[in-house]
Amino acid sequence: MVLREIIVNVLEIDRMTASPADTIATLRIEIKYIEPLIWRRVAVRTSVNLMALHKVIQATMGWLDYHLWEFVVDERRYGVPDPDRRHVKNGATTKLATILASGMTEFDYVYDFGDNWEHRIVVEQTAKAETGAKYPSFLGGERRCPPEDCGGPPGNFDFIENIARKNSKKAKEAFDWYGDSFDPDDIDEEQIKITLGRIANAYRTGRSKPVKKLPPT
Repeated sequence: MVLREIIVNVLEIDRMTASPADTIATLRIEIKYIEPLIWRRVAVRTSVNLMALHKVIQATMGWLDYHLWEFVVDERRYGVPDPDRRHVKNGATTKLATILASGMTEFDYVYDFGDNWEHRIVVEQTAKAETGAKYPSFLGGERRCPPEDCGGPPGNFDFIENIARKNSKKAKEAFDWYGDSFDPDDIDEEQIKITLGRIANAYRTGRSKPVKKLPPT
């Protein structure tokens, strides 16, 4: 065995034996059924539970966490405990590391059962966490997430189409409904990084209180 192969094998063993707290996963998050694609990339510790991962996805995508949600992993569902949905396992007691250990490299996240925003979560890679680095860490993305309560992918299509009609009655009605300006290409990266930074600090100090987003400027 050549030296290069030995080095590669040692690094792979080191990655596989690292504890979940020392391991990160790079996740690509995509909203299904929307073109052009809305996507984000984020690095998270695999030791996070699915409740915490939900918060990371909300912050990374730009959602406001108004609605119910669930992860769907190989037909198993994880979310908020509900006596009326006994088939849903508690997301707060299941870690991302457990999902990855089962061999899953892709699973779904659904937000708002009314609008039914389906997200594809792709595990692009796992690696050892960098010493001193804060996680979750934002790595990139394109296009702003849809407005809350706009009616799912069809409603988002209509909203984007209407605001593109500059100075039209439909554009005015769309902006009046939304209550603010809306740039489909602006993901507000600064706000994403601020919110993820606050989540990372909360993890470091062991706080479990929800992280509030800063008010829009």
